[in-house]
Amino acid sequence: MNIHEYQAKEILRKYGISTPKGEVAFNADEAVQNAKKLGGSVWVVKAQIHAGGRGLGGGVKLAKSLDEVKSLTNQMIGSRLVTHQTTSEGKEVKKVYIEEGVNIKQEFYISIALNRTLEMPMIIASSSGGTDIEEIAKHTPDKIAKICIDPTIGFQKFHGKEAAFKLGLSVETMNDFVEFVSNLYKTYINNDADMVEINPLILTEENKFLALDAKINFDDNALVRHKDIESLRDFDEENEAETEAKRSNLSYVKLNGNVGCMVNGAGLAMATMDIIKYEGGEPANFLDVGGGANPQTVAKGFEIILKDKNVKAIFINIFGGIVRCDRVANGILEAAKITQVNVPIVVRLDGTNADEAKEILQKSGIKNIISVSNLSEGAKKAVNAAGGNQ
Repeated sequence: MNIHEYQAKEILRKYGISTPKGEVAFNADEAVQNAKKLGGSVWVVKAQIHAGGRGLGGGVKLAKSLDEVKSLTNQMIGSRLVTHQTTSEGKEVKKVYIEEGVNIKQEFYISIALNRTLEMPMIIASSSGGTDIEEIAKHTPDKIAKICIDPTIGFQKFHGKEAAFKLGLSVETMNDFVEFVSNLYKTYINNDADMVEINPLILTEENKFLALDAKINFDDNALVRHKDIESLRDFDEENEAETEAKRSNLSYVKLNGNVGCMVNGAGLAMATMDIIKYEGGEPANFLDVGGGANPQTVAKGFEIILKDKNVKAIFINIFGGIVRCDRVANGILEAAKITQVNVPIVVRLDGTNADEAKEILQKSGIKNIISVSNLSEGAKKAVNAAGGNQ
């Protein structure tokens, strides 16, 4: 689960991490009032969307007067912000964060994320903050410091000092930096975060560290332990179909292709998407109906897939192990009753009760079903049914 910058900073402050003062605003008048409340003569107007790269996309602007605060807010709210982490359609800005201006002496990058290979949290730090960390890692990897933390001992001062030395920090700022990283680690661990990222972390002219930006992603599976964090969820920022699928215990991710996919098992689902790509097509989604699929969940899966107007064909690829193929077949019939299925449906069923399932579909009278016997044939026919190579 993702949250907005202003929400992330509220959490950081609870753990003793300093941030610039700021207030969220939902319209221009509120933005001006917030700027007055913050005081000063320079403010930053920040679009609040769940995506990085806002600065390069025009979503972070400096205002040197209250009139500029109002003007910039009016420009941002209601606009669609396009960044390297959004689709070409961008995301609609519905609120902005008005933040006080600060004196920046130096910018850094720092984050804590899970190193899945080593199965340890890892500090990732760079002396080149405020820029695209992916590009830095790609072109100048020597500027990236990576320090793993054994979870059995947790964060220790030597972890912070190692990061400080690699960033070239002075002796005068080292203790403050170590404390900053220690508090960042507590934020990460105590909230079951997938990642805590500060980009940039700044050193002010007064030699104080401030989180100028903040991004926190949380493990969805751990939200049952964090109702306060779950309450921060902004459904306006989430794909409506993905949210609906989650309520029905379906694993669904919207993609940009035109071949809808319904598969059981995450591994088989990814393999199905890969072979669709191999055949020159583009998958429209990832959809795993899971091992406990029944006619109702399969029907819901169909309903969700067909809400995507880009879908020109559906490929059903089921290997019956825990889930029975006849249940999937009945789900297809259930979907046909509830939703008008007016696109070709390529069906590959194998495993438990596959023969019964094929008989159910043959007797259904649904004319746009194309039965196939293997994965390769199914992918080819699905791509062709959707209009061929994209």
